[in-house]
Amino acid sequence: MDDKLHWLDVELIAEELVEEYPDRDPVAISFPELRKLVESLDEFEAREGHPCNERILEAIQANWIKETRDAGGYDDEDDD
Repeated sequence: MDDKLHWLDVELIAEELVEEYPDRDPVAISFPELRKLVESLDEFEAREGHPCNERILEAIQANWIKETRDAGGYDDEDDD
């Protein structure tokens, strides 16, 4: 069984990004930079027939933001 992540594993990729880049603000990451960060993960391997596109990057970024907030990290509502 292949245990590598691929582009459709958006939630798992987000979890890995939280662990690998705990000091990064996912809101401030551009899509080209996000793509490079994902591709640099040891657990990631692109699969033929599953290309990366803007919708996938948006989903990864949204999940990364959620995971960061759930972990008590980045919070854009500090000024309440």
